[in-house]
Amino acid sequence: MKVKKVATYVAVAFVAFYLFTKPAEAASAVNGVFAGIVKGADQLALFFTRVLT
Repeated sequence: MKVKKVATYVAVAFVAFYLFTKPAEAASAVNGVFAGIVKGADQLALFFTRVLT
């Protein structure tokens, strides 16, 4: 349990450091993640649309 807590703190510290030192790259990374999620949701919707029709 302690290892998980320490890993979480390290991950949060890394994200905060990345946001403050390279905000443009961090924003680009977040946009890429959201674009991937949206694309996945679109493909899932397309799959169910074709299955149900």
